[in-house]
Amino acid sequence: MPRADVLAISVPPWAERRRQIESEPFPRSVGALLDEAAVAVPDRIALDFFEDDKQVSYEALRRLVNRLANGMARRGIGRGSHVGVMLPNVLEMPATWLALARLGAVMVPMNVAYTPREMDYVITDGEVEWLVIDSACLPMLAGMTQRPGRLSEERVVVVGARTAGQLSWDDLPSGESDEFAGTATIGIDDLLNIQYTSGTTGFPKGCMLSHRYWLTIGKVNARRDGRVYERLLSATPFFYMDPQWMMLMAFYQRATLFVARRQSATRFMEWVRRYRINFCLFPEIVYKQPPSAHDRDNEIVRVNIYGLHKENHAALEERFDFIAREAFGMTEIGSGLFMPIESTDMVGSGSCGMPSPFRQARVADLNGNTVPVGEVGELLVRGPGMLQGYYNKPEATKAAFHGDWFRTGDLFRQDEHGYFYIVGRLKEMIRRAGENIAAREIESVLCALPEIAEAAAVPVPDETRGEEVKVCIVLQPGMSRDKVSPEFVISHCERGLARFKVPRYIEYRSELPKTASGKIAKHLLKAVADPVAGSFDRVAGRWR
Repeated sequence: MPRADVLAISVPPWAERRRQIESEPFPRSVGALLDEAAVAVPDRIALDFFEDDKQVSYEALRRLVNRLANGMARRGIGRGSHVGVMLPNVLEMPATWLALARLGAVMVPMNVAYTPREMDYVITDGEVEWLVIDSACLPMLAGMTQRPGRLSEERVVVVGARTAGQLSWDDLPSGESDEFAGTATIGIDDLLNIQYTSGTTGFPKGCMLSHRYWLTIGKVNARRDGRVYERLLSATPFFYMDPQWMMLMAFYQRATLFVARRQSATRFMEWVRRYRINFCLFPEIVYKQPPSAHDRDNEIVRVNIYGLHKENHAALEERFDFIAREAFGMTEIGSGLFMPIESTDMVGSGSCGMPSPFRQARVADLNGNTVPVGEVGELLVRGPGMLQGYYNKPEATKAAFHGDWFRTGDLFRQDEHGYFYIVGRLKEMIRRAGENIAAREIESVLCALPEIAEAAAVPVPDETRGEEVKVCIVLQPGMSRDKVSPEFVISHCERGLARFKVPRYIEYRSELPKTASGKIAKHLLKAVADPVAGSFDRVAGRWR
C-alpha cells in the first residue's frame, strides 16, 4: 500500500474530524483569511507562477491586494460592482479576485477562449459593468456585436498592451497605500462570484457564490485529512473554479500554491518532482503517459481524483506511490462527497465516498422521495455555503431544488455502509429496448483500454429499439483504426458489459468537442443530421 508512513500518522476518526471541521469558526471573509495567513507566515511564498518566474509572499500579496483594491475603489469599483475577469493563469488573476473580495465586489470569470458571442452572453447575462482582460483577448472584445453601454472603454482594464481610452492594470495599484482604505464590513454571505456553468445542455447559468462558499470548500480540502500540505500544484485555469479553492486551501494550510500556465500531461510529473508537491488534482491522462523509472520519485501525500476508472485506481497508487482519493463536487455545491484517506479498503470500488463536512446527501426519485439503499436515483445535496441561486434565473433556481435539497442531475446509488456511487447523468441515460443504460458505465469500460484516450457514449434514434448506443472514441497517439479495430473494441466491451449495453455504433475521432470548462460537449455529438454516418455498425458488420 503506497505511503504507509502517511496512513500511519495518528489522526482522529473521520466522524471526529468532521465535527472538528464544522465546529471551527470561519474567517469573516476571504480577505480575512489572507490577512490571517499574512500575519502567521508573512515571508512564506503564497503563490509561485513558476513558468513566469514570479513569486509573491503572503505579506507581499496582502499589500498588493490592498493597493489594487484602493486603486479600483478610486476609479469607481465598489461593493456590488460586477467585474468580468478574462485572464489566463497569471498573478494578476488571483490578485484581482482577492481585491474584489476586499471591496465586496463580484467577479464574473470568463474563459480566455471565449468567442465574441460567448463574451456577449456572459457580459449581458451577468450584467458586467467593468472588465479586466488580457491584451490577447482584446480582438474578441472588439468582435462583440454590441457592447453594453455601461461597459465603456474607460471601464476596460487591460493586462498588457491596451488601446486608447482603456486602463492599464499596472496603474491601479500604483501609488496606492499598502493598507486598505475601505471601511465597509464584508460579510461571509456576501456575493463574491457569478460563476458560469459549462452549459452542456444549453446556455450557461451564473451560479451565485458567496465568501462562505469559497471558505467552505477551501477549509474542507485543507482540513479533511488532518495532514499538512506545504506545496500544492494547480494546472487548471483560474477562470474555472479549482485554482480558486486550491489557493484558499493553501491559505488555510499556510502553504505555497504552484501555478502552471496550463495543463500538460507530459510535463505534469516533472513539475511534481521539481517543486516537491504534496497535493494536487491528478488527471487520468497523466496515468496514461508511458511509465517512467522516476514515477515513484515524488513527495505527494494525497491527490484528488474525479471520475477515475476504478480499474485503474490501485495501479495508479502503486505506480506513483501516493494516496489517491475520489471526490465529487460541482460548481453549485462546491465539495459534495469525498473518500476518507484511511478508507484503503475502498480503493478500486468506484465510490465517491461520503458527504463532505457541512453537507448532507441522499438518493431520491424524481419527486424528491428517498429511494431504498442500493437503488438508483438522483443525488440530492444540502448544507450551508452552496450556491445562492442562478443569477437572474428564478425559474431555473426553483427547478434545481426539492425544498432545500439541491438536485445535482447525477444518478447515484448508496450502499449499506453509507458510501455513494455515481452511475451517470440523469439526462445521459440511453433508453434501449426498455433498458436504461448509463453512458458513464460504457465510457468507463472503454477508457480502461490503454489504447483509448477518451470516449463518449451517446444515444442515437432507432426505429426498433427506441435508441441505440453509439460511442465516439479518441485513440492514444501512435494508435490507429487498424491497430484498434472496431472488432477489438467490441470484443473488449463484450467482456465488461451486458450484451444489451455493448455499443452498436463506433465512431473514431481525432478529438471530442469540449465545453469552456473542458467537459465533453455531448450535445454537439448528438446535434448532427445523420448521427451514424461514418460509424462502424456492429449489427450490420459494416461502415455506415
